[in-house]
Amino acid sequence: MSNYPVIAGRVNDLQRFAGRSLFAVGVLFSMTACATTSSTASQSTASSPSAAQPAEGESFSYAWLKGYARQLATQLYNSHEGELPDDLKRLDWDDYQEIQFDKESSLWAQDDSDFRAGMFHLGLGFDTPVHMNELEGGKSTPIPYSVDAFDYGKSQVDGNALSKDLGFAGFRMQFGTDWQRDVVAFLGASYFRAVGSEMQYGLSARGLAVDTAMPHPEEFPIFTDFWFEKPEPGSDKVTVYALMDSPSVSGAYRFDMSPGEPFKMKVDSAIYPREAIERLGVAPMTSMFMIGENDRRTNYDWRAEIHDSDGLAMQTGNGEWIWRPLSNPEQLQFNSYSDESPKGFGLLQRDRNFDHYQDDGVFYEKRPSLWIEPVGDWGKGSVQLVEIPTLDETFDNIVAFWNPAAPIEAGQELLYSYNMYWGSQPPVRSNRARVVDTFTGIGGVIGKKRNYYSKRFVVDFAGGSLEMLGNDTKVKAVITSSEGRTEIESARPLHSIDGYRAMFDLVPPEGKSKPINLRVYLEVNGQPLTETWLYQWMPPEEEDRELHNAGHLK
Repeated sequence: MSNYPVIAGRVNDLQRFAGRSLFAVGVLFSMTACATTSSTASQSTASSPSAAQPAEGESFSYAWLKGYARQLATQLYNSHEGELPDDLKRLDWDDYQEIQFDKESSLWAQDDSDFRAGMFHLGLGFDTPVHMNELEGGKSTPIPYSVDAFDYGKSQVDGNALSKDLGFAGFRMQFGTDWQRDVVAFLGASYFRAVGSEMQYGLSARGLAVDTAMPHPEEFPIFTDFWFEKPEPGSDKVTVYALMDSPSVSGAYRFDMSPGEPFKMKVDSAIYPREAIERLGVAPMTSMFMIGENDRRTNYDWRAEIHDSDGLAMQTGNGEWIWRPLSNPEQLQFNSYSDESPKGFGLLQRDRNFDHYQDDGVFYEKRPSLWIEPVGDWGKGSVQLVEIPTLDETFDNIVAFWNPAAPIEAGQELLYSYNMYWGSQPPVRSNRARVVDTFTGIGGVIGKKRNYYSKRFVVDFAGGSLEMLGNDTKVKAVITSSEGRTEIESARPLHSIDGYRAMFDLVPPEGKSKPINLRVYLEVNGQPLTETWLYQWMPPEEEDRELHNAGHLK
């Protein structure tokens, strides 16, 4: 088995995992991470930084961890990035893949437990030492790095020359139903991924996002220490604690994890800013969208669709259900959806038809959706969505998170709890019809010459009460746009999906190329039948508005 955290797919999944850790969105503004790099240790003396541990005679608890994180935030940030021996720094992709963890060395491998935890080795882009600890009865016991737990293969790394307290890069876990394949992995900065019953990795989550898509480098907080609470025999839940640190914030996290369909995580977080933060991202998700039915800008690939997620779903505080299809724009797009006390939001992979992807290597139709369910009242804020141009599927170009409305100042304690659900379907859904497809193309009437430019939008709805509607029921598509005018509007039955199709053309203003926001839902007698479809479209420049008229049209 390879060392990379892939369930079924190509090697590029770890390349993407590494990319998330190193650059992610911040690559747009700077090709270097914003954290301070400390001096390099030599081959013979390199070792991990001192670990966070309770004082002698003091038990570990989440309350202790919060207190430690709060105290840490009053001190200057001390980066340990790059504190690696030269042999590990020089590793290329193939060399890093040669370093294999011995599964027999996994935590709890010799115990009566339905969980096992294995470690990732430092190297490649994973260059910040991470401490691991086991918890039992409130006692924290460090898990030491050992060369005996790794096979270095043909990597040309001399394990015997490495420090005995080198540290790790991250961890992965298996569950008793399958000891070979992972159910969750934490690797790089504060990134982690999990799988549902289809056992396929896809999008990632993070502990926290700081200044994403700002005109200065993004900051990537790091999980520096983990504590694994030993599960009871036969338990299907495991608890992991984490300490987070970065130049502007520290934090304490608790993850209660239960594999299955869906894989459920209960997350408790305590965030302590060292300084004011301009844009804080709570429960951030990172995904990839390159090509879809609605956006074929990069249509040079033989596959019709390439994406880990195809839309952002939201259940607002007032109960409205919203679906926002993702896109791969020519320029960065940033959208903020204001809300108060949100009920849930997530990046979903609704299209689960293999025929739409035709990829038998990474199985995009099996990529999990991730639904965030706030616990408690999160107050006022917004769900924010960042879409970055990409020409390659190994770059994660989608980020979504909750941004609180109140200013983030130094010295605060910010407490957020939420449930995360990883799987083929979110745990809740509207009783109204939902969007199942979005198509776009050139507008106009087939067989007639186009005298001006327009864009065709087609939105298919299914489910809810749509298949119960009588033939004489008058269904209306309620369409609004922030710019331009709509024409050729229609809403008609689509029997192939037992649903309805809304269709319209949008004529953009002349001489303007700023983003246009669209909103569509279906109603009968003023009563909504469907969730709300939101979209943002950037019309082409005036000189690029091709009419595509055939030569025989007059």
